[in-house]
Amino acid sequence: MSSLSLAVRDSSTMLRRNLLHARRYPSLTLNLLLSPIVLLLLFVYIFGDVMSAGIGDGGADRSAYLAYLVPGVLLMTIGSTTIGSAVSVATDMTEGIIARFRTMAIHRGSVLVGHVVGSVLQCVMSVVLVGAVAVAIGFRATDATALEWLLAVGLLTLVSVALTWIAVGMGLSSPNAEAASNNALPLMVLPLLSSAFVPVDAMPGWFQPIAEYQPFTPAIETLRGLLLGTEIGHNGWLAVAWCVGLAVLGYVWSTSLFAREPK
Repeated sequence: MSSLSLAVRDSSTMLRRNLLHARRYPSLTLNLLLSPIVLLLLFVYIFGDVMSAGIGDGGADRSAYLAYLVPGVLLMTIGSTTIGSAVSVATDMTEGIIARFRTMAIHRGSVLVGHVVGSVLQCVMSVVLVGAVAVAIGFRATDATALEWLLAVGLLTLVSVALTWIAVGMGLSSPNAEAASNNALPLMVLPLLSSAFVPVDAMPGWFQPIAEYQPFTPAIETLRGLLLGTEIGHNGWLAVAWCVGLAVLGYVWSTSLFAREPK
């Protein structure tokens, strides 16, 4: 077999291994998935009328706020799901299985590829589930064309890949699973500091640069524009640039950490 065929075969095996782990131990994924669903329901039904004052010059209602909120919650779902990847990688590194893999005749990068592809698939399934909850409580994107839906799916997948590589690096650099969970927490906190819940213009002046100059805000605004028809402007290019930059950074960081021989 060629080296490419071996890499594909071994990566498929590692992907199957990670999916089996996720199926046998679903509690971590479910716990991380519950956070965005709870926030979605909380902000719509408890704070919806009040928070809607922050959009549309104060003239929006709860249904309009639901439409505004969903794109941010979908991006938050990806961030929270990738925390599980950091924990899974840290667990593999500390329980000795990676040391065993190093002694086997398998493609070395297949271990990381299996984690990344498995995490991206979990992110997609989590987004579908949260999206189904949003539709059940009234979210609609009927004006989006087929091309805009395709671009939205592509953006969500690109964000998943970028954040997963960052999460894998966090897992590899952590001494244990608990530390990996704490280190990856910004992936779920940063969406809270973005335009996910209120427009940047409605925030205090000193806080607006924090919300504007971070990766989640342009991604959220791009997804919002694709699904709801709002102005995207330069956010589309910024979102793609952030995703590509984070993916490359996470890949280089992860592979360099993984290539180190254990002490």
